[in-house]
Amino acid sequence: MNVYRVIAVARKETRQIVRDARSLYLALGIPLMLMVLFGYALSLDVDNIPIAVWDQDRSAQSREFVDRLTSSKYFTLRLVTDSYGKIVRAIDSNAISVGIIIPHDFSRKIKKGSTTKVQALVDGSDSTRAGLAMVYLETIVATYAEDFRAESLVRQSVAARIVPPVEPRIRLLYNPELQSRNNIIPGLIAIIMMVIAALLTSLTIVRERETGTMEQLISTPLKPRELIVGKLIPYFGLGYLDLVMVYLMGQYVFEVPFRGSLLLMFLVSSVFLIGALSMGFLISVIASNQFFATQLALLSTFLPSFLLSGFVFPVANMPDWLQVITNIVPARHLITVLRAIYLKAAGIEVLLVPTLVLVLFAFVVTTLATRRLGKRVV
Repeated sequence: MNVYRVIAVARKETRQIVRDARSLYLALGIPLMLMVLFGYALSLDVDNIPIAVWDQDRSAQSREFVDRLTSSKYFTLRLVTDSYGKIVRAIDSNAISVGIIIPHDFSRKIKKGSTTKVQALVDGSDSTRAGLAMVYLETIVATYAEDFRAESLVRQSVAARIVPPVEPRIRLLYNPELQSRNNIIPGLIAIIMMVIAALLTSLTIVRERETGTMEQLISTPLKPRELIVGKLIPYFGLGYLDLVMVYLMGQYVFEVPFRGSLLLMFLVSSVFLIGALSMGFLISVIASNQFFATQLALLSTFLPSFLLSGFVFPVANMPDWLQVITNIVPARHLITVLRAIYLKAAGIEVLLVPTLVLVLFAFVVTTLATRRLGKRVV
């Protein structure tokens, strides 16, 4: 490989990038837009669920129960009513997600120590939100019942303290606040890098053919691998700039904690970036025009990276055959690495397997792009 020819191609491609405003917009504008849109709009936290309450008892105990619901961050009281039908209509109009109906004998039964039933109407059209709302309700009801029973026993001087047979001591590691953005932002970095890198390089070779400059390059002593490496250098610099930019946004805009090695993160991301750029080159070699190259790049990067990488949907919840397919999605392995570095401060000894998969991905895709370009040149 001739270094001077590689540098000449890199200088030529750099000038082309500077002259082409679309490339700079793709490289710098879209990552910022995606970080802002996904960072603020995409949240897996379910709180402030709007509820309606029909308190038929109107006692001190029922009011205390409602206070327990609304004082938590999970529920927000939107409607106080005296009709079952109004609750149903409010759920139908999406004004509320949960309707609570407290029976008229609520206080009398709990004072006697007997079981009383509280009805909850939950909007099941959003299964995730409905499932979490039911868990929150069951937890708050169980806590209220236990506290009321303990207070009653204390008043009766039966016991000063109820000792449960098992007392759980739960310690949340790595993300104790359970903030979904701490999980989303590292994964979003991988998605952005995959999509932008492939989009940028997917237009390089096909643009040379459409503008007629490919014939001039073929007539030079350039070898296919020298052409690939020379064109890769400026786009690698742009991709690295994107990586730094989204990392800084994650740190200072979304305040995601970073506990691991910054050097390790950038090294593994560099390997992934080389593979993503080479994938774009491969698309550019096989595409017949720039429009087809752009569509193919989006289809082969964004959809698999978004749906099959574990970014939003856990891979463990997918069918077994689909879990096997997800192993060929490079974004899945980078997301694993980034989340472990960000939240767990994991070292290379823990991340060796996904890192080696990314190295293999970069090698295979770069080799395929070089060989396919060699055939097109011949």
